[in-house]
Amino acid sequence: MHTTARLRYLLLAPFKGSGRQVSFLVTGAAIQLGVLFVMCLPWMLVVMTAMWAILLAVFVPLTAVVLAGPTLTEVQRGRFRNWLGVDIPSPYEGPRPRRRDWLQSPAGRRQLTYHLLKGPLLALAGAFTLLIWSVAATAASIYAVISLVSLDWPVDHPVYYTWELYVTVAGIALLYAARWLTDALARLDTRTATVLLGPSREEQLARRVEDLTESRTGLVDAVDAERRRIERDLHDGAQQRLVSLAVNLGLAKATLTDLPEEARQVIGEAHREAKEAIEELSGLVRGLHPAVLEDRGLDAALSGIAARAPLPVRVKVDLPSRLSPTIEAVAYFVVSEALANVVKHAEASRAEVTVECFGTTLLVVISDDGVGGAEPTGGTGLAGLAKRVASVDGTLSVDSPAGGPTVITVELPCVPCVP
Repeated sequence: MHTTARLRYLLLAPFKGSGRQVSFLVTGAAIQLGVLFVMCLPWMLVVMTAMWAILLAVFVPLTAVVLAGPTLTEVQRGRFRNWLGVDIPSPYEGPRPRRRDWLQSPAGRRQLTYHLLKGPLLALAGAFTLLIWSVAATAASIYAVISLVSLDWPVDHPVYYTWELYVTVAGIALLYAARWLTDALARLDTRTATVLLGPSREEQLARRVEDLTESRTGLVDAVDAERRRIERDLHDGAQQRLVSLAVNLGLAKATLTDLPEEARQVIGEAHREAKEAIEELSGLVRGLHPAVLEDRGLDAALSGIAARAPLPVRVKVDLPSRLSPTIEAVAYFVVSEALANVVKHAEASRAEVTVECFGTTLLVVISDDGVGGAEPTGGTGLAGLAKRVASVDGTLSVDSPAGGPTVITVELPCVPCVP
């Protein structure tokens, strides 16, 4: 027990009375920190007020400009249109997007760059230019003002009169300089606003490409419609008249047996010429736009080409529905011209035509087992086919090694027919 008491004394003796000292330090620190807080409180309030004032002075106007950005853009466009006759187009093809989308768009960021940076700098330059105008106008009018005030002033003050003359000349020169600076600043502001408030170069090119694509599509459709109209007029008009003429000449040749031999020969010759004209006109009508293509579709029209070919042609057409008349016409004439080239140049024993739709692409493949060596620039009509395919945003490729086979692959837009 005695040993335990001595050990407790040795361990606790150094800390005897430390509680009161710790309490003393704590109360002293609390009092001093309280005094320091009271002393610094006004400064802290001033600093916090200044920070809030700075934040309000910066972010409130900035937020107001950002929220009013589209309206400011329209006001600036009106300023250029009314005073300079410069019409800055809108960077948006349709209606203006919502404010949230406007802030996230490249056009919105460009417009904010003009309103927050370029516009204020140009406004400062404009204010400086107006100051030059004021100084120049004042200096240029000093001589006239002094002369009107008193006619004796030049005589009584010759030195001041000379200096006034110099100032007037300098003011006139400064007027010309102010005019030049105004024109230069207006041109700079116009270029800057056109770039930042209007569509960018990429947007202009994309819009121009869309316009050209639409106009080209309309032109191709108009040409195809005109071709079909000519085909109908020839088929229903001139061709029917020739058929009627051939029938009448045939009847005359068969019934008028008592005519002289010379007259019968003339009738026979006219009958033969009429039939040849009908055949040529039929080929011309078929080349313009075959009636079977419009009536029964691409499958029947290509089957007709294969049936008229002097060599076996296998045709496979797998389409979910009728295509647009323009696409059907392009596919038909591509196959027709390609098979004509096979007959003329390929020395082939057979050919194959495949037409299928894969998604938004119409794939047309014409192949033969001929001698090959076909080149788009070789004068075989492939260059013309490539141009016709390109007119509807299609592509044409030719794989024709020497010795064959030849494979022509055409990709066209798979545009369904709109009823």
